[in-house]
Amino acid sequence: MPMIRTCSHCGTRNRIPARHLADTGRCGACRQPLPALSVPIDVDSALFDDIANEALVPVLVDFWAPWCGPCRTAAPEVAKAAGRLAGQAIVLKVDTEAQPALAQRYGIRSIPSFVLFRNGRLVRMQAGVLSHSELECLALSG
Repeated sequence: MPMIRTCSHCGTRNRIPARHLADTGRCGACRQPLPALSVPIDVDSALFDDIANEALVPVLVDFWAPWCGPCRTAAPEVAKAAGRLAGQAIVLKVDTEAQPALAQRYGIRSIPSFVLFRNGRLVRMQAGVLSHSELECLALSG
């Protein structure tokens, strides 16, 4: 399931396969560079599975809920980490209220919880609020 990224130069909507979300590329219309993804992506179950299984870089997932105070505290740190990890990792956000089966699949019992995937496999889990630098270390750890 490709993602749509809009070119900031010409406004063309470009389809980017999940495996290339962390890559820089070129707009199909104007050939200007498309930067690496630098923001967290809100995902549903299907998009989550596609990205987690196809990405060529680590995938850091933030399991959160809109009513959760600590999750709201963590959100700016998650966004900052996504910007700093551009090209090195992909950051996803899973709303556990909207996607309870996905949270249950990974045994999420407290939020926020951060889960790291490499090559479609769960590598690490960490519950609680983390700073952007801690999130970056988690994403780039083995």
